[in-house]
Amino acid sequence: MNTMNSLRTPLARVLASSLLACVLVASSGCFLLAIGAAGAAGAGTVAYISGELTTTLNGRLDSVSNAAGRATTQLQLAKISDKRDAFSSVIIARTAQDDKVTIKIEKEGDDLCRVKIRVGVFGDEPKSRAILEKIRSEL
Repeated sequence: MNTMNSLRTPLARVLASSLLACVLVASSGCFLLAIGAAGAAGAGTVAYISGELTTTLNGRLDSVSNAAGRATTQLQLAKISDKRDAFSSVIIARTAQDDKVTIKIEKEGDDLCRVKIRVGVFGDEPKSRAILEKIRSEL
């Protein structure tokens, strides 16, 4: 059976098209950027992926959580809730435009925390970065 003849059947065309689509998606720049940024976030840099700003900060969980709380006050965000346990902290606040602000802090080690910030449903990178900088200044 000839390879060209086998590609003429509808099933073979669908399979070949699906395989090509998968290869194109997997090799696209956005996919590679997301993987690279996710790896970099583990190294202490800042990554903004899918509307969420992620980084690691040096400091104990209680110190970083307190700094995040002070940052929301300094930025005049309306704090809705502040939940904490021995492993994580979640602060929910609202902007003047009523956008939801979520700050998640997870203990990664004795003096290391992963911080995730999302503003609004789809994310707002400038506001997320401003919140992060205010948290850093409060540490």
